[in-house]
Amino acid sequence: MTDGLTTTTIDDVHQAQAAIRPFLDPAPLIRSYRLERLLQFPASRRIWLKDYGSTPVGSFKVYGALNWMAHRRAEIGGRAVTAHSSGNFAAGIAYAGMCHATRVIIVMPDTAPQVKFALTAAFGAEIHTYDIANDHRTGQRDALTAAIAAREQAVQASPYDDPWVIAGNGVGGLEIGAELARLGRRIGRLYCAVSGGGLMAGHALAVHHVAPAAEIVGVEPAGADDFARSLRAGRRERLEQPASICDGLLSYDVGAHNWPILRQHVARSLTIDDDATRGAMAWLYQQHGLKSEPSGAIALAAALQELPDDPGSDDVVIVVSGRNADEPRFREWIAAPDGAAAQEDTR
Repeated sequence: MTDGLTTTTIDDVHQAQAAIRPFLDPAPLIRSYRLERLLQFPASRRIWLKDYGSTPVGSFKVYGALNWMAHRRAEIGGRAVTAHSSGNFAAGIAYAGMCHATRVIIVMPDTAPQVKFALTAAFGAEIHTYDIANDHRTGQRDALTAAIAAREQAVQASPYDDPWVIAGNGVGGLEIGAELARLGRRIGRLYCAVSGGGLMAGHALAVHHVAPAAEIVGVEPAGADDFARSLRAGRRERLEQPASICDGLLSYDVGAHNWPILRQHVARSLTIDDDATRGAMAWLYQQHGLKSEPSGAIALAAALQELPDDPGSDDVVIVVSGRNADEPRFREWIAAPDGAAAQEDTR
């Protein structure tokens, strides 16, 4: 890997495991017997949930953060690290800073869930906030992060648009492949959320490596579908004001480092409305006892829409990317008006 926009490779993903493993065990891959029954899958076919909510920071973001921190140690030296984040990368880079005895300064939206503020602070990070409602006009997020970097002589980390972050996130994809290989299973399709693209780019590299024939499907909120638009246009498209309950999926565009990987390995991206995401959150909680944030459940919402009519034969993996939702909002969200996706299996 070199500087600039050189694409992350599968070798980089393999190397990232050495940087991550001293601080993080593999996230569990859970078989969903109840989803298999609900969708009337044959006995030969299985559905798996990759639960990143079990990590110390409650999301997948710690993978990329740990790898980034490890590979930038020489540059960081005794300086601080700064980054902007909707909250999950904030906690991830704060955890990585704690592991590597590095000061971390985070810029977060004023509306971020309190659980994300609390996690980030618990790992020792200093937090600054910005007005997200007007950021599309003011650019306060980027300006504040740049000002901190200049004032503190801090090294700035990207939550998604960075080769080391992509490679670290890809380790989760290798975990999926290794566990299914141990069980003698094959991946037929992966559902994974897309925002800036760091999660999906890493997983696309890894899953394509372990299962070249697998279909890799992106999932986005209907009000934040910049990747789907980019696929249609054949170039990166920017949204001026993305909107959704999925606060972790509101990037303005796909990262420059991520786009070549996504364009090569992800053929399509489904757009999901917020009510369907709420239904998926309720289903996960009621049927599996898994709490998820909206961004973490949207891939399941896509699978619930597509899989009833799916003729495939190999296994399906659904990425549940995080669980950091404040309890009052979580309870409000899972009280879905139609309850269709969350119903008990009665078939």
